[in-house]
Amino acid sequence: MTHRLTVIGTGYLGATHAACMADLGFEVLGLDVDQDKIARLAAGDLPVYEPGLEPVLQRNLASGRLRFTTSFEEAAEFGDVHFVCVGTPQKQGEYAADLSFVDAAIDSLAPHLKRPCLVVGKSTVPVGTAARLARKLAERAPAGADAVLAWNPEFLREGFAVKDTLHPDRIVVGLPADAEAATLAEKTLREVYATMTGEGTPFIVADYPTSELVKVAANAFLATKISFINAMAEVCEAAHADVTKLSEALSHDDRIGGKFLGPGLGFGGGCLPKDIRAFMARAGELGADQALTFLREVDEINIRRRIRMVDLARELLGGSFIGRTVGVLGAAFKPNSDDVRDSPALDVAASIRGQGARVTVYDPQAMPNARRAQPALDFGPSALDAARGAHVVLLLTEWSEFREMDPHALAEVVAEKNIVDGRNALDPDHWRAAGWNYRALGRP
Repeated sequence: MTHRLTVIGTGYLGATHAACMADLGFEVLGLDVDQDKIARLAAGDLPVYEPGLEPVLQRNLASGRLRFTTSFEEAAEFGDVHFVCVGTPQKQGEYAADLSFVDAAIDSLAPHLKRPCLVVGKSTVPVGTAARLARKLAERAPAGADAVLAWNPEFLREGFAVKDTLHPDRIVVGLPADAEAATLAEKTLREVYATMTGEGTPFIVADYPTSELVKVAANAFLATKISFINAMAEVCEAAHADVTKLSEALSHDDRIGGKFLGPGLGFGGGCLPKDIRAFMARAGELGADQALTFLREVDEINIRRRIRMVDLARELLGGSFIGRTVGVLGAAFKPNSDDVRDSPALDVAASIRGQGARVTVYDPQAMPNARRAQPALDFGPSALDAARGAHVVLLLTEWSEFREMDPHALAEVVAEKNIVDGRNALDPDHWRAAGWNYRALGRP
């Protein structure tokens, strides 16, 4: 059977999913309530930076396999598989996730469903959400629609989203308890993902709560691993040891491995911070809060790295930022992204400005978003411009452009040759040989 797909929500996840599923040959209709976003996507203009995604979007628009709309009625009429890809941000002033966009998507779609279909949640949600939404879908869809809900969490990495969508490392589907509905949902999703499973991608069938836990558990584990090595960096600083050598040695242990064991400024972005906080909040609601108390320390370690970065830069300037100029290289929370949500780099830059320094920021892709998020900061059109006249330069996002900088060229524009490597991305010997006072988190 050839399925026609709709993708509800065309942010980072939804735009990627829509374009990539069209690239697999499906007819896809993307839906969003933001008319400006839909207009941009329909014109082939990607609202976010993601390497390799824009050509996928443009060729599938040109082929006619991909279209966009703001009409839930049109989406319900068009598709028999509806993917829900809306955001679940952290609630203001709370740890819990804001599910209003997910609820709104179901509320808006359900009344228009007139034939049997599958609704597939991909958003990251607290455990128990799918069961509640399944009841809502059954209550709000007209009789005869026979709408079934499945949960299919996403595992996209920003900067690798096209690869992760077309060649995922696993596909997890959470199915309803009703055997007939579960059989239908599994059959449909196996057909949708036939290309991936044909390449050997594992297809893991679970119930609703298990499928919901997979994503948040994975993010909690990754956050813990990142914060572990950054906690070791704190110990290394006290003991005058080198955390990069410690990390290298640990990475050769097959039980540990080297992925996500890179010491530095810590994690940020729109997923890890809010997901581990929502996980803690939901565990508390379930009466299992003690199981996740360690995540509070994981979060605190992550924040302490930002504070330490500011302290280290201040130490290099004799104890005060007042009247000093600071050049900041990086604004996105990670390279190959323009995402500045909960960005450690921007957080550090804003904190230093608040302590009296003039701060100039440069990022290869995130400048527009950074300006909107922190309009009080200054911004330069290049790394050299950001560093011009600086008493200290901070490398806060490990773009390859910064890794490959010539220390001699940078030395010609700064006021003082002080650099703090917040990502352990530079060769200390190379920079010190060029006359720089090089410092990094967790290193002597």
